[in-house]
Formats: sequence, structure tokens, C-alpha cells
Amino acid sequence: MKIETRAVHVGRKPEAGFRDVTPAIHLSTTFQKANDGSLPGGYLYSRSNNPNRAALEEALASLEDGAAALAFSSGNAATAGLLHALSPGDHVIVGNDVYYGTAALLNNHLSKWGLTACYVNMQDLAAVERVVTPRTKLVWVETPSNPLLNITDIRGVAAIAKAKAAGALVACDNTWATPLLQLPFQLGADVVMHSVTKYLSGHSDVLSGTLIFKETGALFEKVRDIQHDGGAVPSPFECWLALRGLQTFPYRVRAQSESAQKIAEFLDRQPKVANVHYPGLPGHPGHKIAARQMSGFGGMLSIEVRGGQREAFQLAAAVKLFTHATSLGGAHSLIEHRASVEGEATQAPANLLRLSIGLEHADDLIADLEQALKKL
Repeated sequence: MKIETRAVHVGRKPEAGFRDVTPAIHLSTTFQKANDGSLPGGYLYSRSNNPNRAALEEALASLEDGAAALAFSSGNAATAGLLHALSPGDHVIVGNDVYYGTAALLNNHLSKWGLTACYVNMQDLAAVERVVTPRTKLVWVETPSNPLLNITDIRGVAAIAKAKAAGALVACDNTWATPLLQLPFQLGADVVMHSVTKYLSGHSDVLSGTLIFKETGALFEKVRDIQHDGGAVPSPFECWLALRGLQTFPYRVRAQSESAQKIAEFLDRQPKVANVHYPGLPGHPGHKIAARQMSGFGGMLSIEVRGGQREAFQLAAAVKLFTHATSLGGAHSLIEHRASVEGEATQAPANLLRLSIGLEHADDLIADLEQALKKL
């Protein structure tokens, strides 16, 4: 089945009783046992599993063509779940422009129990190869990257990881591309992470994350134990909302990507914009790789306003349709000054604004940016 069909049907089975077309929300934290102690409904306690979470996990695995998925309470919780499956002394390779929340987990928390991280330019495969060690157990890929939209050659990194570090895993943060535009398992990845909060749920009303596994086995079981024992799981209502959002995600992301391309091309012509970071532009350094491993270029872009932080804030204050807020992937277009959010460790230039293109008409968003640029 095509991804649009799977997004509507997988994980949605008519339930006994009323035969709801829309799945019910199972709020119970505990489930009745039979007289012999067995579980006729298949569920014991909602930290272990829940019908809504099971349905969401089935759907998520299907969309990425994976074997199984685990849902977590946020994207960062999902990332932490995989990192906690490693051991003290293990070595992780990540991009030097990785999402700042991932770096915070590694630097502020997991380093204290012996996990080491090496930050490298992931666009330079030779640089990646140089930092591989016998202790390397995980290479974490994020493409496109947040907020600089750098593109990493997933297939190239996976080849290095498999050849140079026996047993090393390749995990890909596929939040920005989504499974509509990029399928990391087909390019050599072993695990895919999503912040379900973003495009997959798509309405800025869910906090959830997921890890999707190419195959089940010891790693999957270990991370499932971490999910169960740690308890960082989404509520039944959030699972229900996310499953609802999945039904429209292919159409939303396709429309957002088309609008982002038009908006990036417009901004690339503006004299008050010093740089546009969008892989759909032929001048983007990663354009050729993105065109090869993605079927579209996504709904996110960043711009560097000519000037500095002052001019960036002026532009963010002058727009009318864009909402000045964090996060991304929802129906409303958002604009945000990333350096002020990420703090001292940020890789974002002081004049950079990140734009999440929503579902408004592209012409209206372009007109909004045009009037705002005139005020600088």
C-alpha cells in the first residue's frame, strides 16, 4: 500500500461492541484479569502498554517501513531511550550542528556515566571516518539539520559505520524530512527517531516521540525495557491525537514542502536576506545529495537577515501571518530566532531566523514576508 493509504488505515481496527470507525480513547491505567490470572484483553497496565499506544506504534512502524516502533513522551525522551541502551565507555558520533536538545542529553547527562560523544562535520565523510574508533557504537545522523538545514549522506555514513566500526548502529533523526520524503532504512540506517510532536501529529497539540527499528532483536528488546521501566510514555489521549494527525500528514507535508520551495526562492532574491538555508535551492551545498535521498525538500527553512540580531528580531516582529513561536510542523507558520532559544552553545548565527511553513497559501506568506522586509 502507498503511504497515504497506510496513514489512514494502519493501526485502526474496528473494536468489539460499538464498532467505532474512529478508535476509542482507552484512559484506564489498569485492565481486568481473568480468574486464572491471564489477560484476555492483552493489557495489564498502561505504563507497560495501552491500546492507543499499540495502535500508534503499529502505524509509525508501517510509515517508515520498519519492523516495530516504540512511542515515548517526547522526541528527546525517545533519543534518551536509545542512548541509555548504550554502555559506559561507548563512543557516539554526532554532527556538530545536531539539534541542541540532543547535544544537551549527551553533554549534560549521559557523559556523567561514561558515554563519550564526538562532534564532527557530518557533511565531510572523510572527517566522519577519521573519528571512528573501536569503541564507536552509534552514529547519530540528523538530516536536514536543525536549524542550519545541512544535508548528510545517510548511505555514505552508514557505509563508514559498518566498515570501520563493527557493530556500530546508525540512527537517523527523520523529524524534518518525515517518511513521506525520506526513508532512512533504505539508505542503511538501523533506527529512526521522530519527534511525533512535529509533522506526524501536525497540529501543535501533541507531545510525543518515537524510535522505529529496522528489525526486532536484542536492541529493540533492551529499549522496550527502558521504555517500560523508565515510564516516559505518551498518554492515551496524546496517542489518539497523534494517530488522528497521521491520517493527513502526507498531504500536509507535501503542501508545506511546495510552499517552502516557493518561499525560499522568493527570499533568495531579496537584498535584505543575506543567506537562505533550504536544500531545494540549487545553490545549497547539499542540494544534490538531498535530491538523491529525498523525494522533496521539506517545509522548513532558515534565513540570515542582512545585519545582526537586531534586524532579525525586527523582521520577526514585523510579520503578521507568521507566529513568533518555537516548534515546527503545525498548520500555522512559525518564525523563531534560534540563537536566543538555544543559548551559548548554539551553532545558529545571531542573524538567523528559522521558518516553519504551515498550511496558509504560499502567496499570502510571501506577501507577509515582503511587507516585513520593507520595514527593515
